[in-house]
Amino acid sequence: MAREAASRSSSPSAEADSFPPHPGGGAHLGRLWLAGAPSAMWPSLETCGGAGQGRTQAMAALSLNPARIRSPGPFRETPSSRLLPLSRPISLPRRRTFSATRSGRPIARASSVSESSVSSSTEDSLLEAPVGDEDDGEEEDDPTAEVCYLDPDVDVAAITEWEVDFCSRPILDVRGKKVWELVVCDSTLSLQYTRYFPNNVINSVTLKDAIVGIAETLDIPLPEKIKFFRSQMQTIITRACNELGVKPVPSKRCVSLLLWLEERYDNVYLRHPGFQKGSKPLLALDNPFPMQLPENLIGEKWAFVQLPFSEKESVTHANFSALQKEVASLGKRYAFGANLDLELLGLEVDDKTLVPGLAVSSSRAKPLAAWMNGLEVCSVEVDISRACLILSVGISTRYIYATYKKTAATTTESEAWEAAKKACGGLHFLAIQENLDSDDCVGFWLLLDSPPPPV
Repeated sequence: MAREAASRSSSPSAEADSFPPHPGGGAHLGRLWLAGAPSAMWPSLETCGGAGQGRTQAMAALSLNPARIRSPGPFRETPSSRLLPLSRPISLPRRRTFSATRSGRPIARASSVSESSVSSSTEDSLLEAPVGDEDDGEEEDDPTAEVCYLDPDVDVAAITEWEVDFCSRPILDVRGKKVWELVVCDSTLSLQYTRYFPNNVINSVTLKDAIVGIAETLDIPLPEKIKFFRSQMQTIITRACNELGVKPVPSKRCVSLLLWLEERYDNVYLRHPGFQKGSKPLLALDNPFPMQLPENLIGEKWAFVQLPFSEKESVTHANFSALQKEVASLGKRYAFGANLDLELLGLEVDDKTLVPGLAVSSSRAKPLAAWMNGLEVCSVEVDISRACLILSVGISTRYIYATYKKTAATTTESEAWEAAKKACGGLHFLAIQENLDSDDCVGFWLLLDSPPPPV
Protein backbone atom coordinates (compact mmCIF):
# COMPACT_ATOMS: atom_id res chain seq x y z
CA MET A 1 0.00 0.00 0.00
CA ALA A 2 1.41 3.34 -1.00
CA ARG A 3 1.99 5.78 1.81
CA GLU A 4 2.45 9.51 1.78
CA ALA A 5 5.14 11.27 3.70
CA ALA A 6 3.84 12.77 6.92
CA SER A 7 4.86 16.11 8.25
CA ARG A 8 4.45 17.45 11.76
CA SER A 9 4.04 21.14 12.38
CA SER A 10 5.41 22.65 15.54
CA SER A 11 2.88 25.43 15.41
CA PRO A 12 -0.84 24.81 15.03
CA SER A 13 -1.69 28.43 14.39
CA ALA A 14 -2.01 28.05 10.64
CA GLU A 15 -4.84 25.57 11.07
CA ALA A 16 -6.15 26.74 14.39
CA ASP A 17 -9.68 27.51 13.26
CA SER A 18 -10.50 24.44 11.21
CA PHE A 19 -9.64 20.87 10.48
CA PRO A 20 -7.17 20.24 7.65
CA PRO A 21 -9.16 20.54 4.42
CA HIS A 22 -7.80 17.32 2.93
CA PRO A 23 -5.73 14.35 4.13
CA GLY A 24 -3.12 15.02 1.48
CA GLY A 25 -0.60 16.25 4.03
CA GLY A 26 -1.00 13.17 6.17
CA ALA A 27 -0.15 9.50 5.96
CA HIS A 28 -1.85 6.15 5.68
CA LEU A 29 -1.98 4.29 8.94
CA GLY A 30 -2.66 0.92 7.45
CA ARG A 31 -6.38 1.14 6.74
CA LEU A 32 -6.75 4.14 9.04
CA TRP A 33 -6.29 7.82 8.31
CA LEU A 34 -3.40 9.42 10.15
CA ALA A 35 -2.36 13.02 9.45
CA GLY A 36 0.91 13.01 11.29
CA ALA A 37 3.82 10.65 11.74
CA PRO A 38 3.46 8.22 14.67
CA SER A 39 6.38 7.95 17.04
CA ALA A 40 7.56 6.05 20.08
CA MET A 41 4.92 5.84 22.75
CA TRP A 42 6.86 6.34 25.93
CA PRO A 43 8.63 9.71 25.60
CA SER A 44 6.42 12.78 25.42
CA LEU A 45 6.96 14.77 22.26
CA GLU A 46 7.35 18.51 22.25
CA THR A 47 5.19 19.16 19.21
CA CYS A 48 2.19 17.79 17.43
CA GLY A 49 0.05 18.90 14.56
CA GLY A 50 -2.89 20.91 15.85
CA ALA A 51 -6.31 20.97 14.33
CA GLY A 52 -9.75 22.15 15.14
CA GLN A 53 -8.88 24.82 17.68
CA GLY A 54 -11.82 27.04 18.29
CA ARG A 55 -14.12 24.94 16.17
CA THR A 56 -17.39 24.06 17.80
CA GLN A 57 -19.29 20.88 17.12
CA ALA A 58 -22.95 20.34 17.90
CA MET A 59 -23.63 17.26 19.99
CA ALA A 60 -25.44 14.66 17.94
CA ALA A 61 -28.01 13.05 20.22
CA LEU A 62 -28.53 9.33 19.72
CA SER A 63 -31.91 7.70 19.63
CA LEU A 64 -33.12 4.20 19.00
CA ASN A 65 -34.31 3.36 15.53
CA PRO A 66 -38.06 3.46 16.23
CA ALA A 67 -38.69 0.57 13.87
CA ARG A 68 -36.81 -1.67 16.33
CA ILE A 69 -38.91 -0.73 19.38
CA ARG A 70 -42.03 -2.35 20.74
CA SER A 71 -44.22 -0.25 23.03
CA PRO A 72 -46.83 -0.45 25.48
CA GLY A 73 2.47 4.59 34.29
CA PRO A 74 0.80 4.00 31.24
CA PHE A 75 1.50 4.89 27.65
CA ARG A 76 3.34 8.20 27.49
CA GLU A 77 3.02 9.89 24.16
CA THR A 78 1.65 12.87 22.38
CA PRO A 79 -1.32 12.56 20.06
CA SER A 80 0.45 12.04 16.77
CA SER A 81 -2.07 13.03 14.15
CA ARG A 82 -4.12 15.93 12.88
CA LEU A 83 -7.74 15.00 12.55
CA LEU A 84 -9.31 14.90 9.13
CA PRO A 85 -12.36 17.12 8.66
CA LEU A 86 -15.85 15.89 9.30
CA SER A 87 -17.64 16.70 6.08
CA ARG A 88 -20.79 18.01 7.74
CA PRO A 89 -22.68 17.61 11.03
CA ILE A 90 -24.37 14.24 11.40
CA SER A 91 -28.12 14.28 11.07
CA LEU A 92 -29.80 11.99 13.57
CA PRO A 93 -33.49 11.13 13.71
CA ARG A 94 -35.49 13.03 16.27
CA ARG A 95 -37.01 11.08 19.11
CA ARG A 96 -40.30 9.46 18.25
CA THR A 97 -42.96 7.49 20.03
CA PHE A 98 -43.22 3.75 19.68
CA SER A 99 -45.70 4.01 16.82
CA ALA A 100 -43.48 2.14 14.36
CA THR A 101 -44.30 -1.52 14.03
CA ARG A 102 -42.38 -4.73 13.78
CA SER A 103 -43.64 -8.13 12.74
CA GLY A 104 -45.55 -9.85 15.48
CA ARG A 105 -47.40 -8.37 18.45
CA PRO A 106 -46.30 -7.96 22.06
CA ILE A 107 -48.26 -9.41 24.92
CA ALA A 108 -49.51 -6.34 26.75
CA ARG A 109 -50.04 -6.56 30.48
CA ALA A 110 -51.89 -3.84 32.34
CA SER A 111 -49.86 -3.18 35.44
CA SER A 112 -51.52 -2.33 38.74
CA VAL A 113 -48.37 -2.13 40.86
CA SER A 114 -48.54 1.65 41.31
CA GLU A 115 -52.22 1.43 42.21
CA SER A 116 -52.30 -1.62 44.47
CA SER A 117 -51.51 -2.08 48.12
CA VAL A 118 -48.29 -3.67 49.32
CA SER A 119 -50.20 -6.60 50.76
CA SER A 120 -50.80 -7.87 47.23
CA SER A 121 -48.25 -10.34 45.94
CA THR A 122 -46.07 -9.52 42.98
CA GLU A 123 -48.04 -11.90 40.79
CA ASP A 124 -51.41 -10.48 41.90
CA SER A 125 -50.24 -6.94 41.23
CA LEU A 126 -49.64 -7.70 37.56
CA LEU A 127 -52.89 -8.57 35.84
CA GLU A 128 -52.19 -10.26 32.57
CA ALA A 129 -54.65 -9.47 29.78
CA PRO A 130 -54.29 -10.94 26.28
CA VAL A 131 -54.31 -8.40 23.54
CA GLY A 132 -57.58 -8.16 21.64
CA ASP A 133 -58.27 -6.36 18.43
CA GLU A 134 -57.69 -2.88 19.79
CA ASP A 135 -55.83 -0.38 17.67
CA ASP A 136 -52.05 -0.61 18.01
CA GLY A 137 -51.79 3.10 18.68
CA GLU A 138 -54.15 2.91 21.65
CA GLU A 139 -52.24 -0.05 23.10
CA GLU A 140 -48.89 1.64 22.75
CA ASP A 141 -50.16 4.93 24.15
CA ASP A 142 -50.81 3.40 27.58
CA PRO A 143 -47.80 4.34 29.76
CA THR A 144 -48.79 1.80 32.42
CA ALA A 145 -48.71 -1.15 30.02
CA GLU A 146 -45.84 -3.59 30.14
CA VAL A 147 -44.03 -5.20 27.24
CA CYS A 148 -43.50 -8.89 26.58
CA TYR A 149 -42.29 -9.34 23.00
CA LEU A 150 -40.28 -11.80 20.96
CA ASP A 151 -39.65 -11.29 17.26
CA PRO A 152 -41.38 -14.29 15.64
CA ASP A 153 -38.73 -14.41 12.92
CA VAL A 154 -35.76 -14.62 15.25
CA ASP A 155 -33.83 -17.81 15.95
CA VAL A 156 -34.28 -18.11 19.71
CA ALA A 157 -31.13 -20.22 19.97
CA ALA A 158 -29.18 -17.16 18.79
CA ILE A 159 -30.35 -15.06 21.75
CA THR A 160 -27.63 -16.14 24.14
CA GLU A 161 -27.06 -12.80 25.86
CA TRP A 162 -29.60 -10.60 27.67
CA GLU A 163 -29.21 -7.02 28.85
CA VAL A 164 -30.95 -6.39 32.19
CA ASP A 165 -31.81 -3.40 34.34
CA PHE A 166 -33.55 -3.85 37.69
CA CYS A 167 -34.00 -0.49 39.35
CA SER A 168 -36.49 2.02 40.74
CA ARG A 169 -38.28 4.43 38.44
CA PRO A 170 -39.45 8.04 39.01
CA ILE A 171 -42.97 6.68 39.55
CA LEU A 172 -44.82 6.47 42.88
CA ASP A 173 -47.49 3.96 43.87
CA VAL A 174 -50.47 4.71 46.14
CA ARG A 175 -48.21 4.37 49.20
CA GLY A 176 -45.91 7.08 47.95
CA LYS A 177 -43.13 4.54 47.32
CA LYS A 178 -41.07 4.31 44.17
CA VAL A 179 -42.02 1.55 41.78
CA TRP A 180 -39.24 -0.73 40.56
CA GLU A 181 -39.04 -2.07 37.04
CA LEU A 182 -37.30 -4.99 35.37
CA VAL A 183 -36.29 -4.21 31.78
CA VAL A 184 -34.82 -6.98 29.64
CA CYS A 185 -33.75 -7.05 26.01
CA ASP A 186 -31.12 -8.50 23.73
CA SER A 187 -28.65 -6.46 21.67
CA THR A 188 -30.96 -6.46 18.61
CA LEU A 189 -34.20 -5.80 20.54
CA SER A 190 -35.63 -9.02 19.18
CA LEU A 191 -36.44 -9.71 22.83
CA GLN A 192 -38.17 -6.96 24.80
CA TYR A 193 -39.63 -7.33 28.28
CA THR A 194 -40.68 -4.93 31.03
CA ARG A 195 -42.37 -5.55 34.36
CA TYR A 196 -43.14 -3.33 37.37
CA PHE A 197 -42.55 -4.43 40.97
CA PRO A 198 -43.40 -2.90 44.35
CA ASN A 199 -40.32 -1.95 46.34
CA ASN A 200 -40.89 -4.53 49.08
CA VAL A 201 -40.08 -7.57 46.93
CA ILE A 202 -36.70 -6.50 45.53
CA ASN A 203 -34.26 -9.36 46.02
CA SER A 204 -32.40 -12.03 44.09
CA VAL A 205 -35.24 -14.54 44.45
CA THR A 206 -37.71 -12.18 42.78
CA LEU A 207 -35.24 -11.51 39.99
CA LYS A 208 -34.45 -15.19 39.50
CA ASP A 209 -38.13 -16.08 39.30
CA ALA A 210 -38.74 -13.25 36.83
CA ILE A 211 -35.90 -14.42 34.57
CA VAL A 212 -37.28 -17.96 34.59
CA GLY A 213 -40.74 -16.54 33.91
CA ILE A 214 -39.51 -14.67 30.83
CA ALA A 215 -37.99 -17.84 29.40
CA GLU A 216 -41.13 -19.87 30.08
CA THR A 217 -43.58 -17.23 28.83
CA LEU A 218 -41.72 -16.65 25.56
CA ASP A 219 -40.63 -20.28 25.24
CA ILE A 220 -36.96 -19.45 24.90
CA PRO A 221 -33.90 -20.92 26.62
CA LEU A 222 -32.19 -19.14 29.47
CA PRO A 223 -29.32 -16.97 28.24
CA GLU A 224 -25.69 -17.89 28.59
CA LYS A 225 -24.85 -14.37 29.79
CA ILE A 226 -26.69 -11.46 31.38
CA LYS A 227 -25.19 -7.98 31.07
CA PHE A 228 -25.99 -5.21 33.54
CA PHE A 229 -24.61 -1.72 34.06
CA ARG A 230 -25.44 -0.73 37.67
CA SER A 231 -22.76 -1.59 40.20
CA GLN A 232 -25.24 -1.21 43.07
CA MET A 233 -27.27 -4.15 41.73
CA GLN A 234 -24.28 -6.43 41.22
CA THR A 235 -24.93 -8.56 44.31
CA ILE A 236 -28.59 -9.23 43.54
CA ILE A 237 -28.06 -9.86 39.83
CA THR A 238 -24.97 -12.00 40.34
CA ARG A 239 -26.70 -14.15 42.94
CA ALA A 240 -29.75 -14.67 40.73
CA CYS A 241 -27.56 -15.54 37.75
CA ASN A 242 -25.41 -17.96 39.71
CA GLU A 243 -28.46 -19.86 40.91
CA LEU A 244 -29.58 -20.23 37.30
CA GLY A 245 -26.17 -21.15 35.91
CA VAL A 246 -26.03 -17.93 33.88
CA LYS A 247 -22.84 -15.88 33.65
CA PRO A 248 -23.28 -12.31 34.98
CA VAL A 249 -21.36 -9.71 32.97
CA PRO A 250 -21.00 -6.23 34.51
CA SER A 251 -20.67 -3.91 31.52
CA LYS A 252 -21.68 -0.51 30.23
CA ARG A 253 -21.76 -2.00 26.73
CA CYS A 254 -25.50 -2.49 27.23
CA VAL A 255 -26.07 0.02 24.44
CA SER A 256 -29.47 -1.28 23.34
CA LEU A 257 -30.72 -1.31 26.92
CA LEU A 258 -29.36 2.15 27.75
CA LEU A 259 -30.90 3.74 24.68
CA TRP A 260 -34.18 1.94 25.26
CA LEU A 261 -34.32 3.26 28.84
CA GLU A 262 -33.80 6.77 27.53
CA GLU A 263 -36.58 6.21 25.01
CA ARG A 264 -38.88 4.84 27.72
CA TYR A 265 -38.20 7.84 29.92
CA ASP A 266 -39.34 10.22 27.17
CA ASN A 267 -42.34 8.22 26.01
CA VAL A 268 -43.45 6.11 28.97
CA TYR A 269 -42.29 7.34 32.38
CA LEU A 270 -42.98 11.02 31.72
CA ARG A 271 -46.55 10.14 30.78
CA HIS A 272 -47.18 7.72 33.64
CA PRO A 273 -49.83 8.99 36.11
CA GLY A 274 -47.46 8.32 39.01
CA PHE A 275 -44.47 10.15 37.50
CA GLN A 276 -42.58 12.40 39.91
CA LYS A 277 -40.97 15.37 38.19
CA GLY A 278 -37.48 16.19 39.44
CA SER A 279 -36.96 12.75 40.96
CA LYS A 280 -33.30 11.79 40.85
CA PRO A 281 -32.13 8.26 40.00
CA LEU A 282 -31.89 6.09 43.09
CA LEU A 283 -28.88 4.19 41.75
CA ALA A 284 -26.70 6.67 39.89
CA LEU A 285 -23.87 5.35 37.73
CA ASP A 286 -20.36 5.43 39.14
CA ASN A 287 -17.61 7.56 37.62
CA PRO A 288 -14.58 6.79 39.80
CA PHE A 289 -11.13 8.35 39.60
CA PRO A 290 -9.00 6.56 36.97
CA MET A 291 -6.42 4.01 38.10
CA GLN A 292 -3.01 3.07 36.81
CA LEU A 293 -3.13 0.81 33.76
CA PRO A 294 -2.15 -2.85 34.42
CA GLU A 295 1.13 -3.84 32.81
CA ASN A 296 -0.47 -6.45 30.55
CA LEU A 297 -2.57 -3.73 28.86
CA ILE A 298 0.32 -1.40 28.01
CA GLY A 299 1.10 -0.87 24.34
CA GLU A 300 4.06 0.74 22.60
CA LYS A 301 2.67 3.43 20.30
CA TRP A 302 -0.63 5.16 19.80
CA ALA A 303 -2.19 7.65 17.42
CA PHE A 304 -5.43 9.50 16.87
CA VAL A 305 -6.98 8.20 13.64
CA GLN A 306 -10.22 8.29 11.67
CA LEU A 307 -12.13 6.00 9.33
CA PRO A 308 -14.74 6.92 6.73
CA PHE A 309 -18.13 5.78 7.96
CA SER A 310 -19.41 4.25 4.76
CA GLU A 311 -18.05 2.27 1.85
CA LYS A 312 -18.86 5.12 -0.55
CA GLU A 313 -16.19 7.28 1.02
CA SER A 314 -13.62 4.51 0.81
CA VAL A 315 -14.13 4.41 -2.95
CA THR A 316 -12.67 7.91 -3.11
CA HIS A 317 -9.76 6.79 -0.94
CA ALA A 318 -9.37 3.30 -2.38
CA ASN A 319 -6.57 2.30 -0.01
CA PHE A 320 -8.74 2.68 3.04
CA SER A 321 -11.34 0.35 4.44
CA ALA A 322 -14.50 2.06 5.64
CA LEU A 323 -15.67 1.75 9.23
CA GLN A 324 -18.58 -0.46 8.24
CA LYS A 325 -16.23 -2.81 6.42
CA GLU A 326 -14.00 -3.08 9.48
CA VAL A 327 -17.03 -3.83 11.62
CA ALA A 328 -18.19 -6.49 9.16
CA SER A 329 -14.77 -8.14 9.51
CA LEU A 330 -15.30 -8.84 13.20
CA GLY A 331 -15.43 -12.60 13.68
CA LYS A 332 -13.97 -13.18 10.23
CA ARG A 333 -10.68 -11.36 9.92
CA TYR A 334 -10.28 -10.21 13.52
CA ALA A 335 -10.11 -12.62 16.43
CA PHE A 336 -10.80 -9.92 19.00
CA GLY A 337 -13.14 -6.96 19.19
CA ALA A 338 -16.74 -5.88 19.65
CA ASN A 339 -19.44 -4.47 17.41
CA LEU A 340 -22.39 -2.12 17.76
CA ASP A 341 -25.67 -2.34 15.87
CA LEU A 342 -25.40 0.89 13.86
CA GLU A 343 -28.90 0.45 12.46
CA LEU A 344 -30.32 0.19 15.97
CA LEU A 345 -28.60 3.42 16.98
CA GLY A 346 -30.64 5.23 14.37
CA LEU A 347 -27.62 7.02 12.94
CA GLU A 348 -28.14 8.90 9.71
CA VAL A 349 -24.51 9.52 8.90
CA ASP A 350 -23.28 11.28 5.81
CA ASP A 351 -21.17 9.09 3.54
CA LYS A 352 -18.17 11.39 3.97
CA THR A 353 -18.30 11.44 7.75
CA LEU A 354 -15.02 10.41 9.38
CA VAL A 355 -15.38 8.58 12.67
CA PRO A 356 -12.57 9.27 15.19
CA GLY A 357 -10.63 6.46 16.79
CA LEU A 358 -7.49 5.46 18.63
CA ALA A 359 -4.89 3.11 17.14
CA VAL A 360 -2.54 1.27 19.49
CA SER A 361 0.41 -0.80 18.31
CA SER A 362 2.45 -3.40 20.14
CA SER A 363 4.91 -6.14 19.24
CA ARG A 364 2.71 -8.35 21.42
CA ALA A 365 -0.51 -7.19 19.76
CA LYS A 366 -2.32 -10.55 19.98
CA PRO A 367 -1.84 -11.02 23.74
CA LEU A 368 -2.73 -7.35 24.25
CA ALA A 369 -5.91 -7.69 22.20
CA ALA A 370 -6.80 -10.91 24.02
CA TRP A 371 -6.53 -9.19 27.39
CA MET A 372 -8.58 -6.25 26.13
CA ASN A 373 -11.21 -8.60 24.79
CA GLY A 374 -12.08 -9.78 28.28
CA LEU A 375 -12.55 -6.30 29.71
CA GLU A 376 -15.88 -5.16 28.18
CA VAL A 377 -14.28 -2.04 26.69
CA CYS A 378 -16.82 0.81 26.80
CA SER A 379 -15.17 4.04 25.67
CA VAL A 380 -12.04 6.13 25.31
CA GLU A 381 -12.04 9.80 26.29
CA VAL A 382 -9.47 12.55 26.55
CA ASP A 383 -9.00 14.23 29.93
CA ILE A 384 -7.63 17.49 28.59
CA SER A 385 -7.00 19.00 32.02
CA ARG A 386 -4.75 16.07 33.00
CA ALA A 387 -3.30 15.52 29.50
CA CYS A 388 -4.22 11.84 29.35
CA LEU A 389 -6.54 9.33 27.73
CA ILE A 390 -9.06 7.48 29.89
CA LEU A 391 -10.12 3.92 29.07
CA SER A 392 -13.46 2.86 30.58
CA VAL A 393 -14.16 -0.86 30.95
CA GLY A 394 -16.76 -2.96 32.73
CA ILE A 395 -19.15 -1.04 34.97
CA SER A 396 -17.02 1.43 36.86
CA THR A 397 -13.37 0.72 36.06
CA ARG A 398 -11.40 3.57 34.50
CA TYR A 399 -7.72 3.46 33.56
CA ILE A 400 -5.22 6.14 32.59
CA TYR A 401 -4.63 4.63 29.18
CA ALA A 402 -2.05 7.08 27.84
CA THR A 403 -0.43 10.38 28.75
CA TYR A 404 1.14 13.16 26.72
CA LYS A 405 3.00 16.36 27.38
CA LYS A 406 0.53 19.18 27.71
CA THR A 407 1.22 21.95 25.20
CA ALA A 408 -0.98 24.27 23.16
CA ALA A 409 -0.60 21.94 20.18
CA THR A 410 -1.46 18.70 22.02
CA THR A 411 -4.38 20.38 23.76
CA THR A 412 -5.70 21.62 20.44
CA GLU A 413 -5.47 18.18 18.89
CA SER A 414 -7.08 16.47 21.86
CA GLU A 415 -9.95 18.95 21.78
CA ALA A 416 -10.37 18.33 18.06
CA TRP A 417 -10.57 14.57 18.57
CA GLU A 418 -13.18 14.96 21.32
CA ALA A 419 -15.13 17.40 19.14
CA ALA A 420 -15.14 14.89 16.28
CA LYS A 421 -16.40 12.19 18.63
CA LYS A 422 -19.10 14.50 19.96
CA ALA A 423 -20.21 15.32 16.43
CA CYS A 424 -20.59 11.57 15.79
CA GLY A 425 -22.92 11.21 18.75
CA GLY A 426 -20.16 9.58 20.81
CA LEU A 427 -19.33 6.95 18.19
CA HIS A 428 -15.61 6.09 18.03
CA PHE A 429 -13.33 3.03 17.86
CA LEU A 430 -10.22 1.39 19.27
CA ALA A 431 -7.87 -0.55 16.99
CA ILE A 432 -4.94 -2.70 18.09
CA GLN A 433 -2.23 -3.45 15.52
CA GLU A 434 1.18 -5.05 15.41
CA ASN A 435 2.50 -1.77 14.05
CA LEU A 436 0.87 1.47 12.98
CA ASP A 437 1.75 0.87 9.32
CA SER A 438 0.00 -2.50 9.21
CA ASP A 439 -2.87 -3.07 6.80
CA ASP A 440 -4.73 -5.16 9.37
CA CYS A 441 -5.89 -4.90 12.94
CA VAL A 442 -5.53 -7.66 15.49
CA GLY A 443 -8.49 -6.28 17.43
CA PHE A 444 -11.17 -3.72 16.60
CA TRP A 445 -13.75 -2.32 19.06
CA LEU A 446 -16.57 -0.03 18.00
CA LEU A 447 -17.36 2.16 21.01
CA LEU A 448 -20.00 4.63 22.11
CA ASP A 449 -19.44 7.40 24.64
CA SER A 450 -22.94 8.38 25.72
CA PRO A 451 -24.42 10.09 28.79
CA PRO A 452 -25.99 7.92 31.51
CA PRO A 453 -29.72 7.18 31.26
CA PRO A 454 -32.09 9.59 33.04
CA VAL A 455 -33.30 6.80 35.34
